[in-house]
Amino acid sequence: MTAATHILKLPGGMLARGMWLYVWRVETPQGEMLYVGRTGDSSSPHATAPYTRMGQHLGFSKAANSLRRLLTEHNIVPEECVQYELISHGPIYPEVGLKEGQFRHERMLLHKPVRDKMAGLEKKLRDALCDSGYRVLNIVHSKKEYDEDVWNEVLTAFSVHFPKLERMLRGKAGDA
Repeated sequence: MTAATHILKLPGGMLARGMWLYVWRVETPQGEMLYVGRTGDSSSPHATAPYTRMGQHLGFSKAANSLRRLLTEHNIVPEECVQYELISHGPIYPEVGLKEGQFRHERMLLHKPVRDKMAGLEKKLRDALCDSGYRVLNIVHSKKEYDEDVWNEVLTAFSVHFPKLERMLRGKAGDA
């Protein structure tokens, strides 16, 4: 690989901690592939910013680099991809986090219901993209409930970047 200059522009809003949904759009040698994710830990009451997950997804920590791992499983060298684009929407819900004087288990009781709603939204978004004909690398296993009003907001936001989702929006308009 020869030396080159690259530019990454990052909007300041992507630094906000909280519960976000995001989609990686990767131009690979095998064509466009997507990855759907969310922020909001399962094991702690924290919810990081999308830019933090960006580096983790493409890093080498086996616990956090699911995008790199999935590309590799498809025989794609991540460094040979043409472009990575991260489309994120949020924060949908604020981070619960740890407040001084509160125990971790108290915060987890507040965090879990919101985290579970986000898991339901993540699955719904992943399935909607697949059903619309996009090639999505990951599978999201969740049976968690989500808020229908929040889903409508999410669908509207992501359909701007993934036009095939607009069919679902038109279908919702016909239901009203």
